[in-house]
Amino acid sequence: MFTQDNGKIWLATGSERVYLNPSMANRHGLIAGATGTGKTVTLKVVAESFSEMGVPVFIADIKGDVSGMCLPGRENKHIRRSIDTMGIENFNYTDFPVHFFDVYGKLGHPVRTTISDMGPELLARLLGLNEVQSGVLRIVFRIADDNGLLLLDLKDLRAMLQFTADNAAEYKIRYGNVSPQSIGSIQRALLTLEDEGGNIFFGEPALEIGDWFDWGPDGRGMMNILECAELFQHPLLYSTFLLWMLTELYELLPEAGDLDKPKIAFFFDEAHLLFKDAPKALLEKVEQVVRLIRSKGVSVWFITQNPMDIPESVLAQIGNRVQHALRAYTPNEQKAIRAAARSFRVNEAFNTEMVLQELATGEALVSVLDEKGVPGVVQRANILPPKSSMEAVAPAVIGTVLANSPLLNKYAQTLDRESAYELLTEQAEQAAREAEELARQKEEEKERQLAEKQRLAEEKARAAEEKRQAAEEKRLAKEQREAERAREQKRKSSASGAASKMVNKAASSAMNTIGREVGRQLIRGIFGTLKK
Repeated sequence: MFTQDNGKIWLATGSERVYLNPSMANRHGLIAGATGTGKTVTLKVVAESFSEMGVPVFIADIKGDVSGMCLPGRENKHIRRSIDTMGIENFNYTDFPVHFFDVYGKLGHPVRTTISDMGPELLARLLGLNEVQSGVLRIVFRIADDNGLLLLDLKDLRAMLQFTADNAAEYKIRYGNVSPQSIGSIQRALLTLEDEGGNIFFGEPALEIGDWFDWGPDGRGMMNILECAELFQHPLLYSTFLLWMLTELYELLPEAGDLDKPKIAFFFDEAHLLFKDAPKALLEKVEQVVRLIRSKGVSVWFITQNPMDIPESVLAQIGNRVQHALRAYTPNEQKAIRAAARSFRVNEAFNTEMVLQELATGEALVSVLDEKGVPGVVQRANILPPKSSMEAVAPAVIGTVLANSPLLNKYAQTLDRESAYELLTEQAEQAAREAEELARQKEEEKERQLAEKQRLAEEKARAAEEKRQAAEEKRLAKEQREAERAREQKRKSSASGAASKMVNKAASSAMNTIGREVGRQLIRGIFGTLKK
């Protein structure tokens, strides 16, 4: 559409036409300006031009008006004036091939990622963890990786946190100290994330960034539009999720070197949120990704209100700039205007600092890189109009696009395959079953030992009773024998006594007889004698 002079992108017109060199587009771009100054129009014009060159595009749609790219634009007096004053020939309104995505699955294909894929660094930022808690989270991820445990969703992470806490003493020497306080803080942060709806995009099927590399039937690059109106209500979720996408692009693509055009263009609206309250370590990684991703053929465009919202280390990587009007109502805003003006190569035809405050809607200061990568002199120019609709489309229209999308079946159904939660739950249940079986065996052994003890006690009691009975029988037998002996002795004694008595009696009788006889004889003898 707006390609002229050997494929360059006709971006704007001022005193002369301003062209964006596609071979320099992977040096990244900045679209800045106050609210209502025309940033979205510029975004759409650049994105449409990339698409027409066969370059797929990703756009974060915060206000919903980018969704209109699936419909052709409509004539109005402002667009007609731009067409006429810029001398645009053969201008035709048209729609563009679009894939719609939505983290919440309402106005696009559901977008999900896994806990493992997001990694501990981004997740720590998402949860708002401090340095110590972030270190513990890294340990948890390391333990999961070393044990082959997939962290797909939040229940997996919770199970892994609990598992790590339960085995902290075992892991302390190898991985470092894991305090219960840090685990508890991370668990509470997960609850907060759930309350904000953040758990909805953790799971499977995870978004495959490779699906962005698609083209329409006519060869135009696919517009991959992420519906962000609801996601943007949670700025930290929004910025972290888009940073994950950018990181995934970096990991996916091989080194490409110098190309005649980008492989893909990535538009990051409200980019200042990416850097707000970000720790130094994360900012360094963002800078690294932005610096290195251009060698993989990715053109990153940051859209923000104030260029000072983006760190200087990142701004230094940006070669193409479109600066819409800035307002200077406060000292800080005046400082921002001076800083923005100094970032441009001076144009002697005007005062850059003054012009920044005078620009009308749709007008901008534009500076792009030439074929050698040298920033061009800043130009005051009007941005060309987009060909697609500037209005947000109705949900029914998006529904029709989704119904005809080849990605519908791929992302429609949520998956819940075996991961850390299931494995650790099974492990815990198995341990519980083993503990229960061990307790049962111990109880049975205890009962067996008790029964054996009772049996031995009973046998001992029986033996003691038998011994007592034997002793009693022996005693009785002895007593019986003694009694028998006593009776025998008595009997013998009685018999002997009777015999003796009889002898004695006989003897006594005899003696008595003899006595009587002797007595009689003596008397008779005496009498006889006397008689004599």
